[in-house]
Amino acid sequence: MNDYFVDLHIHIGRTETGRAVKITGAKTLTFSHIIAHARDLKGLNMIGIIDCHSPEVLMEMERLLQEGKLCELEEGGLFYEGLTIIPGSELEIYDEGTNGPIHVLCYFPNLKTMKTFSEWLEGHLKNIHLSSQRVYVTGRVLQEKVKELNGLFIPAHVFTPFKSLYGKGVKESLKEVFEPSLIDGIELGLSADTEMAYKIKELHNYPFLTNSDAHSLGKIAREYQKIRMKNATFTHLEEALKGKGGQKIVENYGLDPLLGKYHQTVCAKCFSKADEDQKECQQCGHGKAIKGVAERIQELKTTDEHPVNRPPYIHQVPLQFIPGLGPKWFEKLLAHFGTEMAILHSVPEFALYEVVPEKIAKFIIQARKGMLSLDAGGGGKYGKVSAN
Repeated sequence: MNDYFVDLHIHIGRTETGRAVKITGAKTLTFSHIIAHARDLKGLNMIGIIDCHSPEVLMEMERLLQEGKLCELEEGGLFYEGLTIIPGSELEIYDEGTNGPIHVLCYFPNLKTMKTFSEWLEGHLKNIHLSSQRVYVTGRVLQEKVKELNGLFIPAHVFTPFKSLYGKGVKESLKEVFEPSLIDGIELGLSADTEMAYKIKELHNYPFLTNSDAHSLGKIAREYQKIRMKNATFTHLEEALKGKGGQKIVENYGLDPLLGKYHQTVCAKCFSKADEDQKECQQCGHGKAIKGVAERIQELKTTDEHPVNRPPYIHQVPLQFIPGLGPKWFEKLLAHFGTEMAILHSVPEFALYEVVPEKIAKFIIQARKGMLSLDAGGGGKYGKVSAN
């Protein structure tokens, strides 16, 4: 049994020919760049790439398999010399009466199954080449198709105000959209943590996932989890989500919700803290507010009960949030210590002082211990670490 660092929500910005997949994603987010960056610089052991339904992405994976740079694991997943890739797809549903849209994540064990799913999708959406497309079937029909292909089904960033299960007053219960027994986990999103999600009792039955939703290489592993598995394969990932054979999520690492883009309710224009019911912003006079995740969860709250045997949620401050840690010092840290996972988890404190200025080293150490002072984000604007 081993512990693996896992981030299951990484977007593809462009194909290797330059064709757009995730329009808001960086051009450097190609399949080949992602797997090299995730393994060599981030230090991850397993990743989910969730735009693998795109035909040109499928072609690139096939080419890498033919060249021997990837191989398919017998128990599911693609292997890249120490890194396991789980192919997947992020899709948008908008059931009649849903008031959506709602984003979901679908994962599959191998390239053949991913291609079969892509071919099925092509008959139910408008542009098979793009990420996060609206699929014109109900949530339950999509779940059934995923399960028919032995896949995993996970609602994405469930609390964010836009394009999520509970966001913006979409639904009060997942049962209104999905078949509960066909859900394999719940992705919390950047603006919520386990403590907040506890307040909704229907979520107590599911493992919580903390993923980056990366739209650039640098944002890979800004959230991730440590999963204990017999091997880093699709089969053992599925078993770990179900808690089989001692396999399980050991720890969730995620942003302190204050750093998330949608944590607090703010004015839609000037981003100052606001009350959703206010007629105008006290700072700028604008009349519209964007409801924060913290307020939305309080509306949905059904319990104060804490389920037992939950993995700890560790508030992780990614290195990109550390004040003063620009590209120069970041590259120097990587040159000395290898990967971001090593810097965040295992490099001795004294070694940090030997490589970067004292102030930056202190910030990194405080980040490890959850001692940084944070200013809350909201309305699409990230929170930040106070430099005081």
